[in-house]
Amino acid sequence: MTTVRHEATVPVAAAGRRFDQSLAEMFPDYSRSRLTGWIKEGKVLLDSARVAPRHLVRGGEQVVLEAELEAEVDAQPEDIALDIRFEDDDLMVIDKPVGLVVHPGAGNPAGTLLNALLHHSPALAELPRGGIVHRLDKDTAGLMVVAKSMAAHTALVAMLARHDVHRQYEAVVLGTMVAGGTVDQPIGRHQHDRLKQGVRDVEDGGKEAVTHYRVRERFRAHSVVQCNLETGRTHQIRVHMAHLGHPLVGDQLYGNGLRLPRGASQALIDALRGFRRQALHAEKLAFEHPVTGESLEFDSPRPADQEALIEALRADTVLHPIED
Repeated sequence: MTTVRHEATVPVAAAGRRFDQSLAEMFPDYSRSRLTGWIKEGKVLLDSARVAPRHLVRGGEQVVLEAELEAEVDAQPEDIALDIRFEDDDLMVIDKPVGLVVHPGAGNPAGTLLNALLHHSPALAELPRGGIVHRLDKDTAGLMVVAKSMAAHTALVAMLARHDVHRQYEAVVLGTMVAGGTVDQPIGRHQHDRLKQGVRDVEDGGKEAVTHYRVRERFRAHSVVQCNLETGRTHQIRVHMAHLGHPLVGDQLYGNGLRLPRGASQALIDALRGFRRQALHAEKLAFEHPVTGESLEFDSPRPADQEALIEALRADTVLHPIED
C-alpha cells in the first residue's frame, strides 16, 4: 500500500460549505467517496480535530490528510501480452486485440485486460477500475487510454464527459448507405433483454448518445462507415447503426442475420459466413495529455479479419459494379 500525506488550508471562498465538498475541491485527485471514507475514519483532520463529512467549514482552517491508498480492485495480475502504443507516469494507450475482455465478470473471471494491466503495473490496483476510464467490447479491436495516476484518472474521466477525447471507429455494416449523418438518439437498457441496449427516451431511462458517421465505401449490399463518438454509451455504435437499419456485419446481438448479394462468389460467401464478431475497430484516439498538455494522437491498423472482409467485398464489386 502507498501512504499519502497532504497539508492544506481551506480556501476562504469555501466558507459555509460541507467539509467533504470542500475537500473534494481541494484534492481533486481523489474521488469524493474516498475522501468521505477517510473523513469518517479520522484520516483527515480539520484544525487537528475529527469532524463529520457534513461539518460546515468557515475557511482558513488547516487540513491534514494522512491515509493509505488501498486496492480499488481485487483482480489478480496475469502475464498477458499488451500492445502498448504510449506510456508515461500518468497514462498508457493500449491497442486491444479482438477477443480480449476488458473487465472480469460473469463468464470471464480472469484473462482480461485488467488482469494484464495489473501484471504490467501493480500500482493500478489503487485506482478505480484499475485505471480503465472507458472500454471496448470483447470483440471490438482498437485503442484505449488507461490512467496510471489519480490526477490523470480524474482528468480523463472529466475529458470524456466533456467530449474532449476524439474517438474514431471503422464499421462494416449491412446495406448500402447513401450518405453520412448524425444519430442523436438516447440509449438505455433494453426493456426485455438485459444483455442488450436500445434507443430509449430520456424519460424512460435513456441517456444522451450522439454518433457522427460518414460512408467510406459502398458495395452491393454492405458499406464501410467511419463513426465518431461524442458520447460513449454501452454498444453505442452497434445500437445506433441498427437503429438506422444498418446493423454491423457479424453482430449476433443487434444484427438481423447473414445477407449474401446475388451471385456472390464463394470467397465472399466464406468471408461473410466466417466473420463471427461485430465488424468494428477503434482506429483513432486523440486527446490532450491531462498532465503535460501535450497533444497526443494514435492510429491502429485495421485487424486482419476486417481487412480480409473488406477486400472480399471490393473483389465482389469488381465482378458486379454498383450502378449509381
